[in-house]
Amino acid sequence: MKTLFFLLFSILTFSQQTKSVDFLKCEAFLNPNETNKSISGQIRYEFKVKTKIDTIRIDAKNMQFTEVLINRKEVKHKNNSKELLLFEGFKKGKNKLTFNYSATPKQTLYFTGDFSNGSDQIWTQGQGRYTSHWLPSFDDVNEKVIFNLNIDYLKYSKVIANGTFVKYNNVKTLWQYKMQKPMSSYLVMLAIGNFEKQETKSKSGTPLEFYFDKNDVSKFEPTYRYSKQIFDYLEQEIGVKYPWGIYRQVPVRDFLYAGMENTTSTIFSQDFVVDSIGFNDKNYINVNAHELAHQWFGDLITAQSGKHHWLQEGFATYYALLAEKEVFGDDYFYNELYDYALQLRSAAKTDTIPVMNEKASSLSFYKKGAWALHTLREDIGAKNFQKAVKIYLKKYQYKNVITDEFLAEVKKVVKDFDTENFKKKWLETSGFDMVLAESYLVKNKSVAGYIQLTKEKKDLENYKAILESETYFPIKQYIFYKLANTPFEDKKELIEIGMKQNLYVRQAIAETMTKIPVEFKAQYETFLDDASYNTKEMALVNLCKNFPEDKDKYIKKMYKIVGNNDRSLQITWLSLAIVSEEDEFIKKQMYLDLIDYSSDKYESSIRQNALEVLLKLYPNDGNVIASLFHATSHHKWQFTKFSRDKIRELLKKPEFRSRVEELAKTADEKTAALYMKFLKE
Repeated sequence: MKTLFFLLFSILTFSQQTKSVDFLKCEAFLNPNETNKSISGQIRYEFKVKTKIDTIRIDAKNMQFTEVLINRKEVKHKNNSKELLLFEGFKKGKNKLTFNYSATPKQTLYFTGDFSNGSDQIWTQGQGRYTSHWLPSFDDVNEKVIFNLNIDYLKYSKVIANGTFVKYNNVKTLWQYKMQKPMSSYLVMLAIGNFEKQETKSKSGTPLEFYFDKNDVSKFEPTYRYSKQIFDYLEQEIGVKYPWGIYRQVPVRDFLYAGMENTTSTIFSQDFVVDSIGFNDKNYINVNAHELAHQWFGDLITAQSGKHHWLQEGFATYYALLAEKEVFGDDYFYNELYDYALQLRSAAKTDTIPVMNEKASSLSFYKKGAWALHTLREDIGAKNFQKAVKIYLKKYQYKNVITDEFLAEVKKVVKDFDTENFKKKWLETSGFDMVLAESYLVKNKSVAGYIQLTKEKKDLENYKAILESETYFPIKQYIFYKLANTPFEDKKELIEIGMKQNLYVRQAIAETMTKIPVEFKAQYETFLDDASYNTKEMALVNLCKNFPEDKDKYIKKMYKIVGNNDRSLQITWLSLAIVSEEDEFIKKQMYLDLIDYSSDKYESSIRQNALEVLLKLYPNDGNVIASLFHATSHHKWQFTKFSRDKIRELLKKPEFRSRVEELAKTADEKTAALYMKFLKE
């Protein structure tokens, strides 16, 4: 309760502070230190006191401060480990604050990779109230500041921050970036690494910078495919010129989420850095469009509170879909909307929190919010929708907004539209009206056919007609998923037709045919040549299982194919090869490869895939156990959850528990402490 009380107190306090004090500009001189994973520097704030206030607060988690000066005079201050509190030295009107600080953040500022071989990266993730862990700033999104960052770091790395790159001072190794307009603190970013970049300009002349690791030069085109088209489309569709002067995108390893819309400079996950085959399995297009849309919806205008969070996520989700529609067409767009609807209908059974509630789920904020906007756009017409959005953005640019302010602009454009009914139906009511959603979806012929197919009992002849038609491919995929348990002989003709279809229809066949008849063996083997690492992996596993006598042939064919960023295909290959290998030396090398992949030299997605295989093959091996326990200290919560859950599950087995107890006696101090922590639970 104390934590909750402090959070509420802090929010209320800052809400009151912004009425009395306006922080205008921050000039930060920063020194990241990879040796002790810390950061220090000097901060200069300009602020304006509007009305009398006793104490001015700056959020600063676990920081140390020296030389705190206001208007060039040293002042008394208080540091309670959560805030820097100032209570003297300031006057009504403009003031200047300077101080030195240092911090060793446990979150938000991440030091990853090996700093001895150039694979290192430093990056931030400030979404929520987290920037104050590495930079003295403001957890209240309503406090918008012009942030200029000056970063002192070694010249062999690229240093990226918000705003326009001003210059690099070779003598001081100082990288200088400047913003022209204010933004909320959670959008401040820093990314340092062994990056290359390619540059172009949008149709309107905005410089676009695309970064990538120096080792990923060959993956540039498929990773950033359609990026310029997406930018040009969103700028035209939104009707407001991109507001920040420059836009850059930077992939980093072991990022916590898919992407983050830091002002001018999106950071996204290395998992989206793909080659031309990987593009068919997992590409950056939707995330790319989503984070770019946030530069308007979230960065240019920011929701005043969590209650109105859909104004950011719902808009970004919907405009990302509109951008994908521009690239892939109407059928794709409506199919994605249908998929959103299915997710929302399923969640509605347990999700009773409406969109306009700060406790709403991400699914509600993102996808129900997007659905709300789609119905609004359909009901009032695309041109009216565009007009209202344009007026709304221009009126509230660089400010904070609430839902009623957006709806008021809609009402001005379309006077007879019932905005209150819209708000009640889509934003203030829980659940999801699937019948209503379908009335919008059936406007698309392809999705209308899809919906009909799911409701009617079709015979094989009808399925044949659908497969032979120009129907959008997800409907054809659905047929094979629906027939997964149907005997091969009964669906043989349909499979023959499906095998001539596109990559994704073929993938549905590969996935659902876990038992492969001998007569279909040669055709199934063609999946190993498909332009999809996911299909190759499924086919490899199924072929080895169904035809063990040919396992060596399949393993040889897939030799040295790495696959996607998580190396799933390569690790699956190792798991199959190691079981059948008779040469003990080669077997040992394969084991060592898997152990290596489970170590901290690699990203968490690779480590997790390797650990899942190792725990099946060598569950009580000391190296495997050590890798599993060390994973619990990783910064990525998804990976630590996997490792913690797996440890607790395995410790229920007497043999595994005994082995951990035995290892704890001889392990180094740090590892032994990890073992004992879980053994004592």
